[in-house]
Amino acid sequence: MTDAASLRRMVSNLLATQPLAALSTHGESGSHVSLIAFAATDDLREVLFATAKGTRKFRNLVAEPRVALLVDNRSNREADFRDAMAVTIVGRAEEVESADMDRGLTCYLRKHTLLREFVTSPGCALVRVRVEAYFVVTRFQHVQELRVEP
Repeated sequence: MTDAASLRRMVSNLLATQPLAALSTHGESGSHVSLIAFAATDDLREVLFATAKGTRKFRNLVAEPRVALLVDNRSNREADFRDAMAVTIVGRAEEVESADMDRGLTCYLRKHTLLREFVTSPGCALVRVRVEAYFVVTRFQHVQELRVEP
């Protein structure tokens, strides 16, 4: 069992080094999984991503804000059964309001500078996931939970 501080460092390091996550949303047309470029705040309380407002994922998260994201460091080799780490992030998504936009953009663009034009375009939404918990899987089936206090 990893202590909470070490687990937090492991999660923080994974989120800092991986550029993409799989986002799961649910809406009237069912479940949907999308690959997204994300950034996490230093305190791990929020995960940010950008999406066009016309997408199914955006419609889904407006209708049902509960989402899950998967971030991992797999290499798609047999060693992953022993060495890979995966983190499932659960929380509630909402579009970032204009009052918080500068802080959100700073965090997001620090990691994804190439997406500046996309994230600042009129048809794009910057979305914040208020994280409730991280479920960390190591050594194939060793699972630990890191709760995030509001």
